[in-house]
Amino acid sequence: MNATPGIKTVLHPVSDLEKAKAVYTVLLGVEPSADSPYYVGFEAGGQHIGLVPKGGPQAMTSPVAYWEVADIEAKLAELTAAGATVQDAAREVGPGRRVATVTDLDGNVLGLLQDS
Repeated sequence: MNATPGIKTVLHPVSDLEKAKAVYTVLLGVEPSADSPYYVGFEAGGQHIGLVPKGGPQAMTSPVAYWEVADIEAKLAELTAAGATVQDAAREVGPGRRVATVTDLDGNVLGLLQDS
């Protein structure tokens, strides 16, 4: 088992993307680094903060923190062996970036992110 470097990305479901963008711009003190009708992202303090309208295709209902891992498949195997349940299997979301989510025993969603 390898130590996880930490949280790299936090995604927030929002009901009104434009209003949320204004709030997060003030909160983070930076303009969005990605700005589209389906996703707004910010780079602040070494982390990526994303706004996802209406929870996106994964229908998020609360923020999801994505932990950076070196090997997403290995970490999924370790987590399921420990009792977590795969919610969304690993998938590519951009060049060299894969994500997955699991739920812990209490139903909390944990995100995994691997950059290659």
